[in-house]
Amino acid sequence: MKNKNLWTETKFVKTERGYQPSTNPEYVGYGSLFIASMQSQVYEKIINQHARGILLDLGCGNVPLYDMYKDKVIDNICVDWGNSLHKNSYLDYEFDLNAEIPLKSEQFDTILITDVLEHIANPNKLMSEVARLLKPSGKIILTVPFLYWLHEQPYDYFRYTAFALNMFCQTNNLTVVELEPYGGAPEVILDIIAKHISFLQKKSAFASQIHLFLSRTLMSSSFVQKLSSKTAKIFPLGYYLIASKPE
Repeated sequence: MKNKNLWTETKFVKTERGYQPSTNPEYVGYGSLFIASMQSQVYEKIINQHARGILLDLGCGNVPLYDMYKDKVIDNICVDWGNSLHKNSYLDYEFDLNAEIPLKSEQFDTILITDVLEHIANPNKLMSEVARLLKPSGKIILTVPFLYWLHEQPYDYFRYTAFALNMFCQTNNLTVVELEPYGGAPEVILDIIAKHISFLQKKSAFASQIHLFLSRTLMSSSFVQKLSSKTAKIFPLGYYLIASKPE
């Protein structure tokens, strides 16, 4: 990654309780604080378990997950669109992610693709390229939203079920290690509420209090947790996928 010494926290910040979303609206909108809080827990868990070696951060944006993986990998390569909304000085390469990626085959131990695939017009092509770039026994760490609002329009094309993600792996000779939903019906509803509140009220203090109420009070309820667990497979907020390339 270029200019590592200049990297600063953006979307996620490290706290005593683990990673949390930034309360700076420049990095996380008030309406996205709730889902970002959930995502930070998911990302931290799967990166801790699976990131290693030379990591390709594909569709990296402003590299918000760098602090989570930097001590677990040998090096990281950052790739994003040339016209990305997330301009930064960290990019090693600017490529069209809908086309062939002009990098050497089988050179990465880990490929990170977080909340990118929904913005790809030709997703199977990208998954084919990811499989080509991955070393044998290397792993893909991928996340996608499902029951989630349109974002980064007009470049928001698809929502993927677990069946579609599994099909991408089968088509490209990748082995599914984990494929799990995150969030269920309560999280979907609360995320919608949070976004509508953010439209009505722009004051930071109010938005932060709503976020704390949603994430700490409601989500700590045993009833809500049980309902979330029971509905996650049919009303998922999103999915995470860990897949490996056979040796």
